[in-house]
Amino acid sequence: MTASSESTPPWVACFPGTDEVVWEGTVATERDVADAVSNARSALASWQTTSVEERIAVAERFAATATECQDQITQQISRETGKPDWEAVGEAKLVPAKVKLAIEAYRERSGSQRIDLPQGIGRVVYRGVGVMAVLGPFNFPAHLPNGHIVPALIAGNTVVFKPSEMTPGTGALLAELWQSAGLPSGVLQIVQGDGKVGATLVSQAVDGVLFTGSYSAGCAIHRSLAGRPQVLLALEMGGNNPVVVHRANDLGAAAYLTAVSAFVTAGQRCTCARRLVLVDDADAERLLERLMEHCKTLRVGLPGEDPEPFMGPLISTAAADRVLDAQDNLLRGGATALVAAQRDPRNPALVRPGLIDVTGMDDRIDEEVFGPLLQVIRVADFDAAIEEANRTAYGLSASLLSDDRERFDAFRKRIRAGVVNWNQATIGASGRLPFGGLGASGNHRPSGYFAADYCSDASAMLESDSLSMPATIMPGIEIAVQ
Repeated sequence: MTASSESTPPWVACFPGTDEVVWEGTVATERDVADAVSNARSALASWQTTSVEERIAVAERFAATATECQDQITQQISRETGKPDWEAVGEAKLVPAKVKLAIEAYRERSGSQRIDLPQGIGRVVYRGVGVMAVLGPFNFPAHLPNGHIVPALIAGNTVVFKPSEMTPGTGALLAELWQSAGLPSGVLQIVQGDGKVGATLVSQAVDGVLFTGSYSAGCAIHRSLAGRPQVLLALEMGGNNPVVVHRANDLGAAAYLTAVSAFVTAGQRCTCARRLVLVDDADAERLLERLMEHCKTLRVGLPGEDPEPFMGPLISTAAADRVLDAQDNLLRGGATALVAAQRDPRNPALVRPGLIDVTGMDDRIDEEVFGPLLQVIRVADFDAAIEEANRTAYGLSASLLSDDRERFDAFRKRIRAGVVNWNQATIGASGRLPFGGLGASGNHRPSGYFAADYCSDASAMLESDSLSMPATIMPGIEIAVQ
Protein backbone atom coordinates (compact mmCIF):
# COMPACT_ATOMS: atom_id res chain seq x y z
CA MET A 1 0.00 0.00 0.00
CA THR A 2 2.96 2.32 0.51
CA ALA A 3 5.15 3.17 -2.45
CA SER A 4 8.82 2.58 -1.74
CA SER A 5 12.18 2.28 -3.39
CA GLU A 6 15.68 1.33 -2.27
CA SER A 7 16.93 4.74 -3.40
CA THR A 8 14.39 6.85 -1.53
CA PRO A 9 15.92 9.32 0.95
CA PRO A 10 14.84 9.34 4.63
CA TRP A 11 11.96 11.50 5.83
CA VAL A 12 11.28 12.52 9.42
CA ALA A 13 8.65 14.50 11.30
CA CYS A 14 9.42 16.30 14.55
CA PHE A 15 7.31 17.57 17.43
CA PRO A 16 6.54 21.25 16.69
CA GLY A 17 9.34 23.62 17.65
CA THR A 18 11.78 20.84 18.59
CA ASP A 19 14.17 18.29 17.11
CA GLU A 20 12.28 15.40 18.73
CA VAL A 21 11.61 12.89 15.94
CA VAL A 22 8.08 11.49 16.14
CA TRP A 23 8.01 9.62 12.80
CA GLU A 24 10.60 8.25 10.40
CA GLY A 25 10.08 7.04 6.85
CA THR A 26 11.16 7.67 3.29
CA VAL A 27 10.27 10.33 0.75
CA ALA A 28 8.78 9.06 -2.50
CA THR A 29 10.81 9.42 -5.67
CA GLU A 30 9.26 10.26 -9.04
CA ARG A 31 9.32 6.54 -9.85
CA ASP A 32 7.55 5.74 -6.58
CA VAL A 33 4.80 8.21 -7.38
CA ALA A 34 4.39 6.88 -10.91
CA ASP A 35 4.23 3.31 -9.58
CA ALA A 36 1.62 4.29 -6.99
CA VAL A 37 -0.61 5.79 -9.68
CA SER A 38 -0.06 2.75 -11.90
CA ASN A 39 -1.00 0.40 -9.06
CA ALA A 40 -4.14 2.43 -8.34
CA ARG A 41 -5.03 2.31 -12.04
CA SER A 42 -4.57 -1.46 -12.12
CA ALA A 43 -6.84 -1.89 -9.10
CA LEU A 44 -9.54 0.43 -10.44
CA ALA A 45 -11.60 -1.94 -12.61
CA SER A 46 -11.95 -4.56 -9.88
CA TRP A 47 -12.85 -1.99 -7.21
CA GLN A 48 -15.37 -0.22 -9.46
CA THR A 49 -17.13 -3.48 -10.20
CA THR A 50 -17.20 -4.46 -6.53
CA SER A 51 -20.75 -3.88 -5.33
CA VAL A 52 -21.33 -0.69 -3.39
CA GLU A 53 -22.52 -2.75 -0.41
CA GLU A 54 -19.20 -4.59 -0.36
CA ARG A 55 -17.32 -1.30 -0.58
CA ILE A 56 -19.42 0.05 2.26
CA ALA A 57 -18.67 -3.06 4.32
CA VAL A 58 -14.94 -2.38 3.97
CA ALA A 59 -15.50 1.24 5.06
CA GLU A 60 -17.48 0.08 8.08
CA ARG A 61 -14.67 -2.28 9.07
CA PHE A 62 -12.27 0.66 8.75
CA ALA A 63 -14.54 2.68 11.07
CA ALA A 64 -14.58 -0.15 13.61
CA THR A 65 -10.79 -0.45 13.45
CA ALA A 66 -10.37 3.32 13.82
CA THR A 67 -12.61 3.23 16.89
CA GLU A 68 -10.52 0.45 18.42
CA CYS A 69 -7.33 2.39 17.65
CA GLN A 70 -8.60 5.78 18.87
CA ASP A 71 -5.82 6.13 21.43
CA GLN A 72 -3.16 5.41 18.81
CA ILE A 73 -4.64 7.94 16.39
CA THR A 74 -4.92 10.51 19.17
CA GLN A 75 -1.32 10.07 20.20
CA GLN A 76 0.00 10.34 16.65
CA ILE A 77 -2.01 13.50 15.95
CA SER A 78 -0.82 15.10 19.18
CA ARG A 79 2.83 14.15 18.62
CA GLU A 80 2.92 15.58 15.11
CA THR A 81 0.75 18.70 15.53
CA GLY A 82 1.18 19.55 19.22
CA LYS A 83 -2.59 19.59 19.74
CA PRO A 84 -3.77 19.34 23.35
CA ASP A 85 -5.18 15.94 24.27
CA TRP A 86 -8.80 17.11 24.25
CA GLU A 87 -8.49 18.34 20.68
CA ALA A 88 -6.57 15.34 19.38
CA VAL A 89 -9.20 13.03 20.91
CA GLY A 90 -11.91 15.04 19.19
CA GLU A 91 -10.24 14.65 15.80
CA ALA A 92 -9.66 10.92 16.32
CA LYS A 93 -13.38 10.44 16.99
CA LEU A 94 -14.24 12.17 13.72
CA VAL A 95 -12.45 9.49 11.70
CA PRO A 96 -15.02 6.68 12.22
CA ALA A 97 -17.89 9.18 12.42
CA LYS A 98 -17.12 10.30 8.86
CA VAL A 99 -17.79 6.81 7.54
CA LYS A 100 -21.41 6.76 8.70
CA LEU A 101 -22.07 10.20 7.24
CA ALA A 102 -20.34 9.34 3.95
CA ILE A 103 -22.52 6.26 3.57
CA GLU A 104 -25.66 8.31 4.18
CA ALA A 105 -24.50 10.98 1.75
CA TYR A 106 -23.69 8.46 -0.97
CA ARG A 107 -27.10 6.82 -0.72
CA GLU A 108 -28.92 10.15 -0.66
CA ARG A 109 -26.95 12.02 -3.32
CA SER A 110 -25.64 9.21 -5.54
CA GLY A 111 -28.45 6.67 -5.48
CA SER A 112 -29.84 5.42 -8.78
CA GLN A 113 -32.96 7.26 -9.97
CA ARG A 114 -35.66 6.04 -12.38
CA ILE A 115 -37.89 8.23 -14.54
CA ASP A 116 -40.70 6.93 -16.77
CA LEU A 117 -40.41 8.62 -20.19
CA PRO A 118 -42.44 8.30 -23.43
CA GLN A 119 -39.50 6.62 -25.16
CA GLY A 120 -38.75 4.19 -22.34
CA ILE A 121 -37.18 4.21 -18.91
CA GLY A 122 -34.75 6.96 -17.97
CA ARG A 123 -32.17 6.38 -15.28
CA VAL A 124 -29.51 8.41 -13.54
CA VAL A 125 -26.68 6.16 -12.39
CA TYR A 126 -23.43 7.09 -10.67
CA ARG A 127 -19.95 5.65 -10.95
CA GLY A 128 -16.56 6.58 -9.60
CA VAL A 129 -14.42 9.17 -11.33
CA GLY A 130 -11.29 6.97 -11.43
CA VAL A 131 -7.90 7.42 -9.77
CA MET A 132 -8.06 10.25 -7.23
CA ALA A 133 -5.03 12.13 -5.88
CA VAL A 134 -5.71 13.30 -2.32
CA LEU A 135 -3.42 16.00 -0.88
CA GLY A 136 -3.91 16.40 2.86
CA PRO A 137 -3.20 19.31 5.25
CA PHE A 138 -1.37 19.33 8.58
CA ASN A 139 -3.98 21.02 10.76
CA PHE A 140 -6.42 18.08 10.70
CA PRO A 141 -4.11 15.35 9.41
CA ALA A 142 -6.63 12.55 9.98
CA HIS A 143 -10.05 14.17 9.64
CA LEU A 144 -9.63 16.30 6.51
CA PRO A 145 -7.97 13.77 4.17
CA ASN A 146 -10.36 11.17 5.57
CA GLY A 147 -13.17 13.46 4.39
CA HIS A 148 -11.94 12.93 0.82
CA ILE A 149 -10.76 9.32 1.04
CA VAL A 150 -13.87 7.74 2.56
CA PRO A 151 -16.44 9.07 0.05
CA ALA A 152 -13.99 8.47 -2.82
CA LEU A 153 -13.54 4.80 -1.92
CA ILE A 154 -17.25 4.22 -1.30
CA ALA A 155 -18.02 5.67 -4.74
CA GLY A 156 -15.65 3.18 -6.40
CA ASN A 157 -12.55 5.31 -6.92
CA THR A 158 -9.01 4.30 -6.11
CA VAL A 159 -6.83 6.80 -4.23
CA VAL A 160 -3.21 7.93 -4.10
CA PHE A 161 -2.80 9.88 -0.87
CA LYS A 162 -0.01 12.32 -0.04
CA PRO A 163 -0.21 13.51 3.56
CA SER A 164 1.25 16.83 4.63
CA GLU A 165 5.01 16.66 5.00
CA MET A 166 4.48 17.92 8.57
CA THR A 167 2.20 15.02 9.56
CA PRO A 168 3.30 11.94 7.60
CA GLY A 169 2.83 9.53 10.48
CA THR A 170 -0.86 10.24 10.84
CA GLY A 171 -1.33 9.67 7.12
CA ALA A 172 0.61 6.41 7.27
CA LEU A 173 -1.53 5.26 10.19
CA LEU A 174 -4.74 5.90 8.24
CA ALA A 175 -3.42 3.78 5.38
CA GLU A 176 -2.54 0.97 7.81
CA LEU A 177 -6.05 1.02 9.26
CA TRP A 178 -7.57 0.68 5.79
CA GLN A 179 -5.27 -2.24 5.10
CA SER A 180 -6.31 -3.87 8.38
CA ALA A 181 -9.95 -3.43 7.32
CA GLY A 182 -9.37 -5.58 4.25
CA LEU A 183 -9.16 -2.93 1.56
CA PRO A 184 -7.89 -4.74 -1.57
CA SER A 185 -4.29 -4.23 -2.62
CA GLY A 186 -3.67 -1.17 -4.77
CA VAL A 187 -6.94 0.60 -3.97
CA LEU A 188 -5.27 3.04 -1.56
CA GLN A 189 -1.66 4.05 -2.18
CA ILE A 190 0.33 6.47 -0.02
CA VAL A 191 3.33 8.59 -1.04
CA GLN A 192 5.28 10.69 1.44
CA GLY A 193 7.15 13.93 0.90
CA ASP A 194 6.90 17.67 0.45
CA GLY A 195 5.28 19.87 -2.17
CA LYS A 196 7.54 18.51 -4.91
CA VAL A 197 6.08 15.05 -4.36
CA GLY A 198 2.61 16.57 -4.46
CA ALA A 199 3.38 18.33 -7.74
CA THR A 200 4.70 15.07 -9.18
CA LEU A 201 1.50 13.30 -8.15
CA VAL A 202 -0.70 15.95 -9.77
CA SER A 203 1.33 15.66 -12.98
CA GLN A 204 0.53 11.96 -13.29
CA ALA A 205 -2.39 10.45 -15.23
CA VAL A 206 -4.90 10.86 -12.42
CA ASP A 207 -8.62 11.47 -12.95
CA GLY A 208 -9.18 13.78 -9.99
CA VAL A 209 -7.28 15.94 -7.52
CA LEU A 210 -8.81 16.56 -4.09
CA PHE A 211 -6.90 19.23 -2.15
CA THR A 212 -7.16 20.91 1.24
CA GLY A 213 -4.67 23.65 2.02
CA SER A 214 -3.61 27.20 1.30
CA TYR A 215 -4.76 29.47 -1.53
CA SER A 216 -1.27 29.70 -2.99
CA ALA A 217 -0.88 25.93 -3.14
CA GLY A 218 -4.37 25.56 -4.60
CA CYS A 219 -3.53 28.07 -7.32
CA ALA A 220 -0.34 26.17 -8.14
CA ILE A 221 -2.34 22.96 -8.58
CA HIS A 222 -4.90 24.78 -10.73
CA ARG A 223 -2.14 26.15 -12.98
CA SER A 224 -0.47 22.76 -13.27
CA LEU A 225 -3.73 21.27 -14.58
CA ALA A 226 -4.11 23.87 -17.34
CA GLY A 227 -4.93 22.06 -20.56
CA ARG A 228 -6.24 19.01 -18.68
CA PRO A 229 -9.96 19.78 -18.35
CA GLN A 230 -10.70 16.08 -17.99
CA VAL A 231 -9.16 16.07 -14.49
CA LEU A 232 -11.71 16.82 -11.77
CA LEU A 233 -10.38 19.38 -9.28
CA ALA A 234 -11.86 20.02 -5.83
CA LEU A 235 -10.14 22.79 -3.88
CA GLU A 236 -10.66 23.62 -0.21
CA MET A 237 -8.51 26.66 0.53
CA GLY A 238 -8.12 29.36 3.15
CA GLY A 239 -10.19 32.21 4.51
CA ASN A 240 -9.94 35.74 5.88
CA ASN A 241 -13.04 35.12 7.93
CA PRO A 242 -15.03 37.83 9.74
CA VAL A 243 -16.97 37.82 13.00
CA VAL A 244 -19.47 40.67 13.17
CA VAL A 245 -20.84 41.59 16.61
CA HIS A 246 -23.79 43.97 16.92
CA ARG A 247 -26.70 44.17 19.37
CA ALA A 248 -25.48 41.19 21.38
CA ASN A 249 -26.98 41.20 24.86
CA ASP A 250 -24.61 38.64 26.35
CA LEU A 251 -21.18 40.18 25.79
CA GLY A 252 -19.56 37.38 27.76
CA ALA A 253 -20.87 34.83 25.27
CA ALA A 254 -19.86 37.06 22.37
CA ALA A 255 -16.31 37.37 23.71
CA TYR A 256 -16.07 33.62 24.32
CA LEU A 257 -17.31 32.66 20.83
CA THR A 258 -14.98 35.22 19.27
CA ALA A 259 -11.99 33.85 21.17
CA VAL A 260 -12.89 30.29 20.18
CA SER A 261 -13.34 31.38 16.57
CA ALA A 262 -9.95 33.05 16.44
CA PHE A 263 -7.67 30.97 18.63
CA VAL A 264 -8.74 27.31 18.69
CA THR A 265 -6.10 24.99 17.18
CA ALA A 266 -3.68 27.91 17.68
CA GLY A 267 -5.60 29.73 14.95
CA GLN A 268 -4.70 27.03 12.43
CA ARG A 269 -8.13 26.25 11.04
CA CYS A 270 -9.23 27.55 7.67
CA THR A 271 -12.48 28.63 9.34
CA CYS A 272 -10.80 30.55 12.17
CA ALA A 273 -11.82 34.19 12.49
CA ARG A 274 -9.14 36.59 11.27
CA ARG A 275 -11.19 39.81 11.57
CA LEU A 276 -13.55 41.10 14.28
CA VAL A 277 -15.86 43.78 12.86
CA LEU A 278 -17.51 46.00 15.50
CA VAL A 279 -19.99 48.85 15.27
CA ASP A 280 -18.16 51.52 17.26
CA ASP A 281 -20.27 52.00 20.40
CA ALA A 282 -20.11 51.41 24.15
CA ASP A 283 -20.81 47.68 23.72
CA ALA A 284 -17.79 47.40 21.47
CA GLU A 285 -15.49 48.70 24.19
CA ARG A 286 -16.94 46.33 26.79
CA LEU A 287 -16.58 43.39 24.40
CA LEU A 288 -12.97 44.27 23.66
CA GLU A 289 -12.18 44.43 27.38
CA ARG A 290 -13.47 40.88 27.81
CA LEU A 291 -11.67 39.67 24.74
CA MET A 292 -8.40 41.22 25.85
CA GLU A 293 -8.76 39.35 29.13
CA HIS A 294 -9.23 36.09 27.21
CA CYS A 295 -6.05 36.77 25.25
CA LYS A 296 -4.13 37.21 28.49
CA THR A 297 -5.60 34.25 30.38
CA LEU A 298 -6.12 31.53 27.77
CA ARG A 299 -4.02 28.52 28.75
CA VAL A 300 -1.35 27.98 26.13
CA GLY A 301 0.81 24.93 26.53
CA LEU A 302 2.03 21.52 25.42
CA PRO A 303 0.22 18.18 25.28
CA GLY A 304 0.06 16.38 28.61
CA GLU A 305 0.27 19.51 30.77
CA ASP A 306 -2.03 19.79 33.78
CA PRO A 307 -4.25 21.75 33.79
CA GLU A 308 -4.90 21.05 30.13
CA PRO A 309 -4.20 23.96 27.77
CA PHE A 310 -6.78 25.47 25.43
CA MET A 311 -4.28 25.66 22.58
CA GLY A 312 -0.91 24.17 21.79
CA PRO A 313 1.95 25.28 19.55
CA LEU A 314 1.81 26.16 15.89
CA ILE A 315 2.97 23.43 13.53
CA SER A 316 6.54 24.74 13.45
CA THR A 317 8.87 27.51 14.55
CA ALA A 318 8.70 28.90 11.01
CA ALA A 319 4.90 29.06 11.23
CA ALA A 320 5.19 30.98 14.50
CA ASP A 321 7.71 33.33 12.89
CA ARG A 322 5.24 34.08 10.09
CA VAL A 323 2.51 35.04 12.56
CA LEU A 324 4.80 37.33 14.53
CA ASP A 325 6.18 38.86 11.32
CA ALA A 326 2.61 39.55 10.16
CA GLN A 327 1.91 41.29 13.46
CA ASP A 328 5.04 43.43 13.09
CA ASN A 329 3.97 44.41 9.57
CA LEU A 330 0.54 45.46 10.81
CA LEU A 331 2.02 47.54 13.60
CA ARG A 332 4.43 49.25 11.24
CA GLY A 333 1.49 49.97 8.94
CA GLY A 334 -0.41 51.91 11.61
CA ALA A 335 -2.21 49.22 13.63
CA THR A 336 -2.37 49.27 17.44
CA ALA A 337 -1.69 46.25 19.63
CA LEU A 338 -4.49 45.81 22.17
CA VAL A 339 -2.75 42.59 23.24
CA ALA A 340 0.39 41.66 21.35
CA ALA A 341 0.96 38.07 20.30
CA GLN A 342 4.10 36.81 22.01
CA ARG A 343 6.29 33.74 21.77
CA ASP A 344 6.21 31.52 24.85
CA PRO A 345 9.70 30.70 26.21
CA ARG A 346 8.83 27.02 26.67
CA ASN A 347 8.76 26.30 22.94
CA PRO A 348 9.57 28.51 19.93
CA ALA A 349 6.41 27.35 18.13
CA LEU A 350 4.21 28.29 21.09
CA VAL A 351 2.58 31.73 20.66
CA ARG A 352 0.19 33.52 22.96
CA PRO A 353 -2.77 35.04 21.07
CA GLY A 354 -2.79 38.62 19.85
CA LEU A 355 -5.53 41.22 19.33
CA ILE A 356 -4.61 44.04 16.94
CA ASP A 357 -6.74 47.10 16.13
CA VAL A 358 -6.25 47.82 12.41
CA THR A 359 -8.99 50.43 12.06
CA GLY A 360 -6.49 53.23 11.52
CA MET A 361 -4.56 51.49 8.76
CA ASP A 362 -4.86 53.11 5.33
CA ASP A 363 -4.20 49.89 3.44
CA ARG A 364 -5.15 46.58 5.02
CA ILE A 365 -3.73 43.57 3.19
CA ASP A 366 -6.26 40.86 2.43
CA GLU A 367 -4.39 37.77 3.54
CA GLU A 368 -4.88 34.76 5.77
CA VAL A 369 -2.60 34.92 8.79
CA PHE A 370 -2.63 31.25 9.81
CA GLY A 371 -2.26 31.57 13.55
CA PRO A 372 -3.64 33.15 16.74
CA LEU A 373 -3.83 36.78 15.59
CA LEU A 374 -7.18 38.59 15.43
CA GLN A 375 -7.60 41.97 13.73
CA VAL A 376 -10.20 44.42 15.06
CA ILE A 377 -12.01 46.79 12.67
CA ARG A 378 -14.39 49.46 13.98
CA VAL A 379 -17.15 50.73 11.71
CA ALA A 380 -19.93 53.33 11.93
CA ASP A 381 -23.03 51.14 11.48
CA PHE A 382 -24.32 47.70 10.58
CA ASP A 383 -24.34 48.30 6.83
CA ALA A 384 -20.70 49.30 7.03
CA ALA A 385 -20.02 46.14 9.06
CA ILE A 386 -21.35 43.93 6.27
CA GLU A 387 -19.37 45.87 3.68
CA GLU A 388 -16.23 45.46 5.76
CA ALA A 389 -16.90 41.75 6.29
CA ASN A 390 -17.18 41.32 2.51
CA ARG A 391 -13.95 43.26 1.85
CA THR A 392 -11.98 40.13 1.03
CA ALA A 393 -11.26 37.90 -1.94
CA TYR A 394 -11.94 34.92 0.30
CA GLY A 395 -15.36 33.62 1.24
CA LEU A 396 -15.15 30.59 3.50
CA SER A 397 -16.79 31.34 6.86
CA ALA A 398 -18.57 34.27 8.52
CA SER A 399 -20.48 34.67 11.77
CA LEU A 400 -22.88 37.23 13.18
CA LEU A 401 -23.23 37.46 16.96
CA SER A 402 -26.46 39.33 17.60
CA ASP A 403 -29.87 38.96 19.22
CA ASP A 404 -31.51 40.82 16.33
CA ARG A 405 -33.16 38.42 13.88
CA GLU A 406 -33.60 41.13 11.26
CA ARG A 407 -29.88 41.81 11.42
CA PHE A 408 -29.14 38.15 10.68
CA ASP A 409 -31.65 38.03 7.83
CA ALA A 410 -29.81 40.95 6.23
CA PHE A 411 -26.42 39.39 7.02
CA ARG A 412 -27.14 35.98 5.49
CA LYS A 413 -28.51 37.54 2.30
CA ARG A 414 -25.57 39.88 1.75
CA ILE A 415 -22.54 38.06 3.13
CA ARG A 416 -20.30 36.21 0.68
CA ALA A 417 -19.33 32.98 2.41
CA GLY A 418 -19.97 29.27 2.09
CA VAL A 419 -20.43 28.81 5.85
CA VAL A 420 -22.69 31.46 7.41
CA ASN A 421 -23.38 31.19 11.14
CA TRP A 422 -25.61 33.04 13.58
CA ASN A 423 -24.61 33.14 17.25
CA GLN A 424 -22.12 30.36 16.53
CA ALA A 425 -18.36 30.43 16.14
CA THR A 426 -16.93 30.70 12.63
CA ILE A 427 -15.48 27.22 13.10
CA GLY A 428 -18.98 25.80 13.60
CA ALA A 429 -19.71 23.21 10.91
CA SER A 430 -21.66 19.98 10.64
CA GLY A 431 -20.75 16.84 8.77
CA ARG A 432 -24.36 16.70 7.60
CA LEU A 433 -23.97 19.96 5.68
CA PRO A 434 -21.82 21.06 2.73
CA PHE A 435 -18.46 22.59 3.58
CA GLY A 436 -16.62 24.94 1.27
CA GLY A 437 -16.16 28.55 0.31
CA LEU A 438 -16.50 31.14 -2.41
CA GLY A 439 -13.90 33.24 -4.21
CA ALA A 440 -10.35 32.42 -3.17
CA SER A 441 -11.62 29.84 -0.67
CA GLY A 442 -12.73 27.20 -3.15
CA ASN A 443 -13.77 26.27 -6.67
CA HIS A 444 -17.49 25.53 -6.23
CA ARG A 445 -17.04 21.93 -5.11
CA PRO A 446 -18.00 21.91 -1.43
CA SER A 447 -16.85 19.02 0.72
CA GLY A 448 -18.47 17.74 3.90
CA TYR A 449 -21.74 15.94 3.15
CA PHE A 450 -21.51 17.09 -0.47
CA ALA A 451 -18.16 15.33 -1.06
CA ALA A 452 -20.30 12.55 -2.54
CA ASP A 453 -20.98 14.87 -5.49
CA TYR A 454 -17.37 15.24 -6.65
CA CYS A 455 -16.55 11.58 -6.00
CA SER A 456 -19.04 10.29 -8.59
CA ASP A 457 -19.89 11.01 -12.20
CA ALA A 458 -23.57 11.00 -13.14
CA SER A 459 -24.56 9.05 -16.26
CA ALA A 460 -27.89 9.28 -18.11
CA MET A 461 -29.43 6.08 -19.47
CA LEU A 462 -32.44 5.42 -21.70
CA GLU A 463 -33.78 1.84 -21.69
CA SER A 464 -36.38 -0.17 -23.60
CA ASP A 465 -36.95 -3.82 -22.78
CA SER A 466 -37.47 -4.77 -26.45
CA LEU A 467 -36.08 -3.65 -29.79
CA SER A 468 -38.73 -2.30 -32.18
CA MET A 469 -39.28 0.38 -34.79
CA PRO A 470 -40.38 3.73 -33.35
CA ALA A 471 -43.93 4.86 -33.99
CA THR A 472 -42.67 7.89 -35.95
CA ILE A 473 -40.05 7.47 -38.67
CA MET A 474 -37.76 10.41 -39.39
CA PRO A 475 -38.01 11.94 -42.88
CA GLY A 476 -35.59 10.81 -45.56
CA ILE A 477 -34.94 7.28 -44.36
CA GLU A 478 -36.21 4.39 -46.53
CA ILE A 479 -37.51 1.46 -44.50
CA ALA A 480 -36.98 -1.89 -46.15
CA VAL A 481 -40.00 -4.18 -46.19
CA GLN A 482 -39.17 -7.62 -44.84
